[in-house]
Amino acid sequence: MKQYISSISLLVRDYDEAIEFYTKKLHFLITEDTELKDNKRWVTIAPRGNNSCCLLLAKAIGEEQLTAVGNQSGGRVFLFLYTDDFWRDYREMSKQGVNFVRSPCKEVYGNVAVFEDLYGNLWDLIEPLKE
Repeated sequence: MKQYISSISLLVRDYDEAIEFYTKKLHFLITEDTELKDNKRWVTIAPRGNNSCCLLLAKAIGEEQLTAVGNQSGGRVFLFLYTDDFWRDYREMSKQGVNFVRSPCKEVYGNVAVFEDLYGNLWDLIEPLKE
């Protein structure tokens, strides 16, 4: 049996503002942007070098979904962005105006800092320890 997670749905207020943040500030790539019906789009993005899981940008519809934008995990770190060069990415993201809410530190698993995306979702930027 072979299974894998292909995408994770991320609620956004607007497709284009989310694309702008993820591609300009985090340097993600758009892996698909297909127009659907009723002003919906199938938009997937992924970090460079990724070949498995992507984020599906899902435009929030209705009050319940709009309320969840930026808080899909109840205020906990929600997504984990692994890198091969922590300090390169930390400096570049800081230069791009990404807000780090927890300063870099060394943990038993590697270098880590917590940042928030344009909606307030919390992410870990992690460079795992090299074995």
